Amino acid sequence: MTVTLPPPTRLGPRDVGRLGAHGMRTKPMRAVLSALGIAIGIAAVVAVIGIPASSAKALSDQLATLGTNLLRAEPGQTFGGQDAKLPKTAVGMAKRIGPVTSASGIGKTGKSVRRNDHVDENETSGLGVFAATPDLLDVLGGHVRDGRFVDSSPFPAVVLGSVAATRLGITGTGGQVWIDGQWFTVVGILDPMPLAPEIERSVLVGWETATERLAFDGHPSTVYVRAKDTAVEAVRNVLGPTLNPQQPNEVRVARPSDALAAKQLTETAYSGLFLGLGGVALLVGGVGVANTMVISVLERRREIGLRRALGATRRQVRGQFLAESVLLSGLGGLVGVLIGVAVTAGYSASQNWPAEIPLPAVLGGVAISMLVGAIAGAYPAMRAARLSPTEALA
Repeated sequence: MTVTLPPPTRLGPRDVGRLGAHGMRTKPMRAVLSALGIAIGIAAVVAVIGIPASSAKALSDQLATLGTNLLRAEPGQTFGGQDAKLPKTAVGMAKRIGPVTSASGIGKTGKSVRRNDHVDENETSGLGVFAATPDLLDVLGGHVRDGRFVDSSPFPAVVLGSVAATRLGITGTGGQVWIDGQWFTVVGILDPMPLAPEIERSVLVGWETATERLAFDGHPSTVYVRAKDTAVEAVRNVLGPTLNPQQPNEVRVARPSDALAAKQLTETAYSGLFLGLGGVALLVGGVGVANTMVISVLERRREIGLRRALGATRRQVRGQFLAESVLLSGLGGLVGVLIGVAVTAGYSASQNWPAEIPLPAVLGGVAISMLVGAIAGAYPAMRAARLSPTEALA
């Protein structure tokens, strides 16, 4: 009498998932440690993608507020290698350029500033004293944090950049600083100015006051120009010849927003390095998962043999261990994504950036971890499927 056995029943996705989770439940500590390597790798990848994205968003918002239409012109060097000078009429000439909407400048006085007259005159704290006109802040888009800006009065007053105020130990208006044997009253402190960092390290004196009290020669050392957005490059090309028609080659023209963009580019290059390190961590995590699955197959030979004896096919056994590997790595990937998001949000908050988490990084992190799990679990799953019932139960 011949007995016909029914065909093997195909396991549904839910059953495969339950079988895969069974191995993780029996050895929870091993599962956690194996998933940890994947989690670290995915967290590194998500953070390395998220932090530069947040920085780029902050830069974009900053440039949208400050504008990319600011140009800065400074004197270069003569053919003889000496420092050149801009003409006294440089600011006025810049305003005559058609697409220029506003222009202003500062002039180097060559004087040093000290907190009081007892500080050694060679101790400059890396600060410079510059003459400035009242319209400078409007051109630069700067803001006064405390007090007011310089005006045309002859009163010996100064306005401090944000860095200058910190280095001089001045937190508010009303104090005094010592410049060229004279006391000057602090009437204002500026907010940080990303497009003009040199102003942050400056002590600004009114143009007329600097001429009368500090022997300022009236030559601007830097000219700032705002141009129409559509004509920035055109203005950039003619600014040098306009400011110094006799020696246009002695004028250096720069666009401050380009420096901020270059800084972002540098940060992106470093991010590529860290992304590679995250990939290495992910690879190490995959090797750890593969090792865990091989050990699991060796420990569960009797279970595999019993399942085969009860009718489980090679495909079902292979699917069980492959599912366990994918679930293990997927769990690590999910935890890694959460850690990466938390790191990105925390670092962005510390830098006052908007947290920008690219959705592809989140979804891709989990998908990549599961792919790594599938690759890592392929060999152990095939090894488990090749075990015969008699060999496994022996």
